[in-house]
Amino acid sequence: MNDAPDFTRLPDLASRRLGAGVVAASDELFAEKENLIKADAPTYASFTFGNKGQVYDGWETRRRREPGIDWAVIRLGSPGIVHGVLVDTSFFTGNYPPQVSLQGAYIDGYPAPDELSDADWFELVGVQPVQGDSVNPFTVSQRRLVSHVRLRMHPDGGIARLRVHGEVVPDPRLVAQGQVDLVAVELGGKVTDCSNMFYSAPANLILPGEARSMGEGWETSRRRDDGHDWVQFALAGPGAVRIVELDTRHFVGNAPGWARLTGTSVDGQQVEILPRTRLQPDTRHRFRVSAIDGMNGLDGLEGQNSPDIVAARLEVFPDGGMARVRLWGPLTDRGRSDIGARWRNAGGVMAQ
Repeated sequence: MNDAPDFTRLPDLASRRLGAGVVAASDELFAEKENLIKADAPTYASFTFGNKGQVYDGWETRRRREPGIDWAVIRLGSPGIVHGVLVDTSFFTGNYPPQVSLQGAYIDGYPAPDELSDADWFELVGVQPVQGDSVNPFTVSQRRLVSHVRLRMHPDGGIARLRVHGEVVPDPRLVAQGQVDLVAVELGGKVTDCSNMFYSAPANLILPGEARSMGEGWETSRRRDDGHDWVQFALAGPGAVRIVELDTRHFVGNAPGWARLTGTSVDGQQVEILPRTRLQPDTRHRFRVSAIDGMNGLDGLEGQNSPDIVAARLEVFPDGGMARVRLWGPLTDRGRSDIGARWRNAGGVMAQ
């Protein structure tokens, strides 16, 4: 969508790439419920028939002959606050639902499907009309913590994809001690800005796991001027970067030639974390940070006077693509406190 709403810049909490799963559905006779959360765009091949009819890349239920609605429950890859959803009915033309709605709930732990009906479900999107073969956006104003969503079709039909965009709110009980990836989306790291995202989005850089292709990384268009490209990150919380990982895997003829990483400390100072450094194509680079902005003697020391970084800026020279960025290091006490406060303010459970 060229005019995609602003909320689509936030992570898709319902994406398989983030670890989401479709745990239950009322019916999936024509097309499997798991298709709803595939990261790839839906596809279609005409006159492709299986034993149950035309094969669709989406979730499709049988035609209802009695009152009721169909539904599917998705466990989000990470708990969070939903800002907006996309209900994608691509290629469903005579078999899409006329109306949809979406509910949310926070459920601690990993409930079985038969335990979900008793959850405290609340409305994220009321009953709304949708168009067939289109991407239908809905803004969400409810700001409650959500771990599961329930997509409802009124009364039946097919939906290709469901995108649930929002802020990750990590469970502080699951944040490991010691070194973590300070910019990981699972901890609440986020991309705040970038110079160019012609081929693929920079938010891919901080997704979990390894990129399987160039399409799962960040790639810019070719520069024809004397500038260079960059991407800006907000860290999950204040922390001290010890290892910088820049992964150009799958980028063979289009990796950046060099990269530089700077940070913003809690008091607003700009510090150099990694000076301009040569990169190789199709390579997982790992750089040990032993001195930051000329401050020596901090190597390997945790809880000392190293700068507490809250944001980072990766510059690539002059352009190109990268699969993943990892910034390994310990959260400060303030960083851990901030994560706990966000969790509590969102309504998260604190008891063990």
